[in-house]
Amino acid sequence: MIKYRIAILGCGSRGTSAGQAYHAHPRTEIVALCDLSKERADKMGEMFSVSSRFTDLDNMMAQTKPDIVAIPTGTEYHYELCMRVLEYGANIDVEKPICIDLMQADKVIAKAKEKGVKIAVHHQGRVGCYMQATAKAVKDGLIGDIRYIYGSGKGYYAGLGLMNIGTHSINNIIKFGAHCRSVAAIGLTDGHCITPDDVLQSPLGMGTIACERITAAFQFDNSVTGNLLQHRFKRMDTAGYMMELYGDEGRIAWKNSGAWHLPQPHFLPDGTHDKWQPLVPMYAEGYDPKCGASEDEYWYVDEYVRALDEGREHECSGSEALHVLEIMMGIFESSAYGVRVDLPQERRDHPLLRWRTEAGLGAPEPKPRDYGAWLTVEDRRLGR
Repeated sequence: MIKYRIAILGCGSRGTSAGQAYHAHPRTEIVALCDLSKERADKMGEMFSVSSRFTDLDNMMAQTKPDIVAIPTGTEYHYELCMRVLEYGANIDVEKPICIDLMQADKVIAKAKEKGVKIAVHHQGRVGCYMQATAKAVKDGLIGDIRYIYGSGKGYYAGLGLMNIGTHSINNIIKFGAHCRSVAAIGLTDGHCITPDDVLQSPLGMGTIACERITAAFQFDNSVTGNLLQHRFKRMDTAGYMMELYGDEGRIAWKNSGAWHLPQPHFLPDGTHDKWQPLVPMYAEGYDPKCGASEDEYWYVDEYVRALDEGREHECSGSEALHVLEIMMGIFESSAYGVRVDLPQERRDHPLLRWRTEAGLGAPEPKPRDYGAWLTVEDRRLGR
């Protein structure tokens, strides 16, 4: 059987997580590493016993000819790196979100189609062990027909949370809600509806954002509706990142650390709090907990191997990631203009930059990339 050759472009923390899964899977072999920092490439090379280490992308591609190039870099670099890698006809595994706006993402998808290769976007939670258990429970009819889906974030400043954790949340939601037809959202900053002055350059290189709190409503296929909350908390709360599926016969609560079934559509706290029943996680065939890779990362790699074997798209495909980005841009547009936004959008420019231009404003001023420093500057702007 084919053993797929993997190159990792970006040897930071996310590159290490991906590398652990590619190193552990019997059908993939890491053949090259590339980073602007030779020290980082050397460190990962020692970790995974990879001798081919580069600081130049073109040299790596020409000399090693990988089947898949993982791009676990900052979002602001995704477009350029994807387009350069695609010129070599390699498949891509790019960190989420796919790009910072729809114009970039459209070009990446078109280039992949032109080259006849696949794009997978790193939404590992969508194919992880507890999501597999959730999907099986839904398929088996455990909660009947889905009628409503709820998702929430970790408590980042909402615009950043949307582009960061929200991309995972939405990707998970559309697994069950399918195509999103329209979005309506309320975006608040400092307790008021956002103005063009509240449009900001994001920390962590995620483009243009707005909103300290976002509440979004979705219309999906099959009469399913949903909500996503991205609200800034006083303290980060990883427990806030979750999804609930409401069926007409029960509910499922999902987190990347567990999933639970409630065998009734509604629940009143009557003192019997043991009604939630844990779902049994489903591990990928051949997964060894001692391999160093997380269950979800291993599942993600296993799905890519099977997708390439079968000549199909990864479940976390570029087209799914593009739809996620359409939903996120729809949330920003709805928050700015106070309208429901039908999807997909005909206009593919960034709606927040368009809004600022219409208000006679230029691009937002540069702000710190570090999230903590960024929050300090933003709170000062808000007079706090």
